[in-house]
Amino acid sequence: MHAVHQLHQYRKSLSTTTYKSRGQRVIRCQLCQLAKPFCICEISPLKENVETTAGFLLLMYDTEVLKPSNTGKLIADLIPDTFAFLWSRTQENPDLLAVINDEKWFPLVVFPQEYADDERKVFTNNVICPEGKRPLFIMLDGSWREAKKMFRKSPYLDRFPMVSFDVKTAIQAVSGNCQSENNSQLSPVGQDSRYTVRKTELEHQFSTAEVAARVLDMHGETTNAHMLDLWFDVFNFQYQKGVCQRNKGNVNAIENYQSFLAKTYR
Repeated sequence: MHAVHQLHQYRKSLSTTTYKSRGQRVIRCQLCQLAKPFCICEISPLKENVETTAGFLLLMYDTEVLKPSNTGKLIADLIPDTFAFLWSRTQENPDLLAVINDEKWFPLVVFPQEYADDERKVFTNNVICPEGKRPLFIMLDGSWREAKKMFRKSPYLDRFPMVSFDVKTAIQAVSGNCQSENNSQLSPVGQDSRYTVRKTELEHQFSTAEVAARVLDMHGETTNAHMLDLWFDVFNFQYQKGVCQRNKGNVNAIENYQSFLAKTYR
């Protein structure tokens, strides 16, 4: 179990009633949260194969961790150093502060540049860390309205630089460098999100996992960016098999993902 699984269990322990959402009657895998017939745990990435210097800290808005459609857990499936905490406006979390104050990390808040004040450093192309430091990408995980609230009301994050990208011209390398033998793209990353599980509030709005893939690419970890993006495609497609709606996911998601793994780790 990784950090998001543990936080999911903790958040459930705080509930006095059953969390009710669309698809609440579906019998789900306790880890991937997909309907059991479509579970993807057996093909989950092997973390011991992943070479990365990056870490992620998911700051999750209350019930976000309970939502089966949440994609933050996909980051934790891949990146060993992934931390997950519930966000609180009023209560200080010493474990959270211990992580962001750890000298080995260079914390960066992932959020649109337009919300940065004039004095704040924003990385919009490459992420450059001080010597001896590793990037810790802080993701504000919730709906767009919730993420904006977390950004405004988390003063302990104000001292950290930001990472941002233009969603309308989102990083092309994640798709352009990831091709199969017949020259077709394995990962259809482009200007638009492929997240079709939930309706998004803004045009070009990406899921948490999609944003993380682009951030990894900005850090120079293109292979991990591809892998996370392909893993997201697997989740996106399999999730929709268990709901009463037309599946808008990538029908070749599992094949593309496994093909990439075979070529990368052969």
